[in-house]
Amino acid sequence: MWIAAGSLAAWLWLLLGQGFFWRTDVTLPRTGPEGSGPPEPDGFGPPEPAIWPSVAVVVPARDESAVLPASLPSLLAQDYPGPAEIFLIDDGSSDGTGKLARELADEHGGLPLTVDSPGEPGPGWTGKLWAVRHGMALATTRLAADRGDADGADRKDDGGANRKGDGGVDYLLLTDADIAHEPDSLRELVRAAETNGLDLVSQMARLRVVTYWERLIVPAFVYFFAQLYPFRWVNRPRGRTAAAAGGCVLLRREAAERAGVPEAIRQAVIDDVALARTVKRSGGRIWLGLADRVDSVRPYPRLGELWRMVSRSAYTQLRHNPLLLLVTVAGLAVVYLVPPAAVVAGVLTGRPAPLALGAVAWALMAGSYIPMLRYYRQTLWLAPLLPLTALLYLLMTVDSAVRHHLGQGAAWKGRTYARPSAAP
Repeated sequence: MWIAAGSLAAWLWLLLGQGFFWRTDVTLPRTGPEGSGPPEPDGFGPPEPAIWPSVAVVVPARDESAVLPASLPSLLAQDYPGPAEIFLIDDGSSDGTGKLARELADEHGGLPLTVDSPGEPGPGWTGKLWAVRHGMALATTRLAADRGDADGADRKDDGGANRKGDGGVDYLLLTDADIAHEPDSLRELVRAAETNGLDLVSQMARLRVVTYWERLIVPAFVYFFAQLYPFRWVNRPRGRTAAAAGGCVLLRREAAERAGVPEAIRQAVIDDVALARTVKRSGGRIWLGLADRVDSVRPYPRLGELWRMVSRSAYTQLRHNPLLLLVTVAGLAVVYLVPPAAVVAGVLTGRPAPLALGAVAWALMAGSYIPMLRYYRQTLWLAPLLPLTALLYLLMTVDSAVRHHLGQGAAWKGRTYARPSAAP
């Protein structure tokens, strides 16, 4: 009974004291640095920037030919008023990713596309961040040259008044190869950053939810992430919590330079959280929320694929610490598994106290999950199954630790990353 009471107390605290993590109304800000909610009607949002800054869209890609036809055209079709260019960095693909990207650009037109390869990662670098580093350097050089040519013409008329910055790129949109953007996505990201004085704006793309396993696991993935990094806490300028969603990150170049990114996080496997933490520690203002018009097109039709997605970095999130692993497993068990176990035990033994405590805790748990299910447009009957999903995540976390201690590290697309020698 006491364990069931502890579980209920934990849920009361989570619902009221963990940044209202269960709410799904933190979306792209329009009215102020801490604003959230749906976009304002046309004509009622903040004014557009007088001069639209230059943006380099950096897309690290490794063996992404299966998803590029559904994602890259959406970037090429961005309706952005300022200078923008896409840099797809082919990170040693063996499936013709770079060739396909060029063919898609020729077919669809739109924003200019540059495809390049950085070669094998340097010592101490993860492959994705090595590709991002190459893309950032290439973009800065390319857009600086383009702007120099344009400024030479503008200077005759207005003394260079149309220049946004001091040359080069003003913002970097770091987006994964499996992310599809609505045509106004880049415009709205930049508008939010410029209007609210933000150095990093990140949207958690809506993941694909089609198969049974995706319905069971994917909404819970975002739910657990928000529980670990409550968006409202992330968005507090003086708060310590920092996180981002790597699929869609708009980063101010000056903030990247001030934070020493990406060099400062070159070993990070969970690179999005490391990026946000580094930018915030260096004095930057960050924002994270759910996306309405940015979607992941990557399918995870089978349990094994979802399992690998979670387990590859779960133990890294725990800093490869066995004590943290034990605490996490115990916490997941008490918070998510005890309520249904108490209900079953109460029914079998005829004891009303554990039955009532477990039922209330289970109801609070299911109720807190309903907003996320609605966001993903899923049946609410999945809410009572959250303990089952939590059990799967517990097993994935243990599997991640086992793989690490077997020397397999964080494996992804043919590469295995050992524990970093130093924290970023």
